[in-house]
Amino acid sequence: MTTYYTEDHEWIAVENNIATIGITDYAQEQLGDLVFVELPEVGTKLGIGDTAVVVESVKAASDVFSPCDGAVTSVNDALTSDPELVNKSAAKNGWLWKMELSDASQLEGLMDEAAYKNHIS
Repeated sequence: MTTYYTEDHEWIAVENNIATIGITDYAQEQLGDLVFVELPEVGTKLGIGDTAVVVESVKAASDVFSPCDGAVTSVNDALTSDPELVNKSAAKNGWLWKMELSDASQLEGLMDEAAYKNHIS
């Protein structure tokens, strides 16, 4: 599985053309304690840069953007009752949605972990 990062602080882990997307640990730290997550519906077609998810924290609401084109195949329903899973485990249990990629070549414009760490420093 390969993980990529966006300038908007999303991570995307790809395996067999299925991408799992979430926000980075850095992003959840900046937001503070999450109190609500609005997830997309399964089957929703997203374009690169489209708002896919809205997360609300005690500080602010923030959009989470789709890093690639594709169709939503599943969402992390656990976040409906426990949005703080993102705070506790942003890169694992706090994933937001999964999608089948329409154009895997779009991944080439994203950062690897080293580039992302440089981006946030």
